[in-house]
Amino acid sequence: MNDYQAPFAIKTWAEEDRPREKLLSKGKHNLTNAELVAILLGSGSRSESAVGLAQRLLNQLSNNLAELGKLDLMELTKLKGIGTAKAVNIIAALELGKRRHMSQSIERPTIRSSKDAFDAIGTTLMDLKHEEFWILLLSRSNRILKKVQISSGGVAGTVVDARIIFRKAIEHLASSIILVHNHPSENLKPSQADIQITKKIKNGGELLEIKVLDHLIIGGISYYSFADEGKM
Repeated sequence: MNDYQAPFAIKTWAEEDRPREKLLSKGKHNLTNAELVAILLGSGSRSESAVGLAQRLLNQLSNNLAELGKLDLMELTKLKGIGTAKAVNIIAALELGKRRHMSQSIERPTIRSSKDAFDAIGTTLMDLKHEEFWILLLSRSNRILKKVQISSGGVAGTVVDARIIFRKAIEHLASSIILVHNHPSENLKPSQADIQITKKIKNGGELLEIKVLDHLIIGGISYYSFADEGKM
């Protein structure tokens, strides 16, 4: 019988150094990003522990969890040691984190600043590899009535129809709206088309007595606010 154990197997470590046991004894906040990812991976290999594999994965991404959330199944499984099952665990866990954030924003749906607007919809757009255009429909007290996707396009742009925007606003009796779209390139500088559509929709809103409060451009975990920059 071969009772050989890989020298990097986590079960050979001191109990207080194992990620699962460390979480139970010291709490989740005391685990590093690599240790949390290692729990998702479940195991490493004969030559590398799950923590080592997690560290190698995160090192390629500058230890940035936002970048990890952008990787798809094919990109994750390119890394030696990560098969389909491990990749699926990572993708599912990060998606749950995004949905949790979105659920929290629903509990506090009043928009008082551009950051409130970003917090309400940023996770929906930050990891996309194509452009989407959304609107936040607001009540008279700036509470979110609904988040509505207007269009979905390619890497470089998407078509925006002002008539659809105002139809949605009228259907939900919105007093004001916030325009939101993403730049997959993460370049936050508004294009000329962004500036023109903002002006066009703002002017249309004035005719219908529906205020256009802001236009956010989301790129990764950052955003540009037309209102904050005095462009509204």
